[in-house]
Amino acid sequence: MADERIVDQQTHAQEDPIERSLRPQLLADYIGQTAVKHQLSVYIQAAKKREEALDHVLLYGPPGLGKTTLALVIANELGVHIRSTSGPAIEKPGDLVALLNELQAGDVLFIDEIHRLPKIVEEMLYSAMEDFYIDIVVGQGPTAHPVHFPLPPFTLVGATTRAGMLSAPLRDRFGITAHMAYYTPEELTQIVQRTAGIFNMSLPLESAQALALRSRGTPRIANRLLKRIRDFADVAEADTVTVALVDHALDQLQVDERGLDQIDRKLLMMMIRDYDGGPVGLATIAANIGEETATIEEMYEPYLLQIGFLKRTPRGRMVTPAGFAHLDMPYLTKK
Repeated sequence: MADERIVDQQTHAQEDPIERSLRPQLLADYIGQTAVKHQLSVYIQAAKKREEALDHVLLYGPPGLGKTTLALVIANELGVHIRSTSGPAIEKPGDLVALLNELQAGDVLFIDEIHRLPKIVEEMLYSAMEDFYIDIVVGQGPTAHPVHFPLPPFTLVGATTRAGMLSAPLRDRFGITAHMAYYTPEELTQIVQRTAGIFNMSLPLESAQALALRSRGTPRIANRLLKRIRDFADVAEADTVTVALVDHALDQLQVDERGLDQIDRKLLMMMIRDYDGGPVGLATIAANIGEETATIEEMYEPYLLQIGFLKRTPRGRMVTPAGFAHLDMPYLTKK
């Protein structure tokens, strides 16, 4: 199951203080996403120069790539407060009203998993985003009447792993959209070296590079694996994290040289063993490995597609020749 993975998701609300301390505070300290950072820097400077609220920002991409961190950085760069919540937490219009009522001019409202907003809340958000007002109904029965409630100009930063699930009216109200891409091994090397410094760990360059190559292009995973490596180093009373120690720790965690864990390999092997590599429908895959279809789409597929081990076809998912080779399985050409 997803909660058994070393690479599972973690919400901002569940983070411990150490995890939060790993987050950079400014764009200059934020490693990776170079194009996104450059664009945001321009937009933020322009908004500050005009003394206006920054346009609404939509951040989308696979989990763990720094969307929440970037939202916090945006607020810091603007010099304003940020209110953070998630789509599932805003269950009714009153919840949204309470959040909006706490905002000051220029503040940032961050909504993670914004694709999971209830429809009635999303529709109320339209006027709040576009014209900075909401209409609420006060009272009940014959005494009920609408009230026009003005809002201070604010910036909504929405984050989602499934941009395709956003409705067109909501998506169109974001003036700035940014796709978060997987990180390069070089960028992840910098990230884990920075984290090692915070942990007071001795992590030579070659050890950082070895870890980066097995981190699925994802900073959250790189930092989480580094924590586990630190455990192995402490138990072994090792002053320096060597490449051999990195390899030993990740082998124990069943994370292979391409960053695949046991569930990734289970998924690919099931498709090869039971369906000759596919095509296989998403629901069938989910039933076979005991996962939800949404979990597969959000957590497993993106990286397997990115590295070319899996592909989508009109008839279903298929394991590629590279996926067969990684598992040392013979590839049979499809007729």
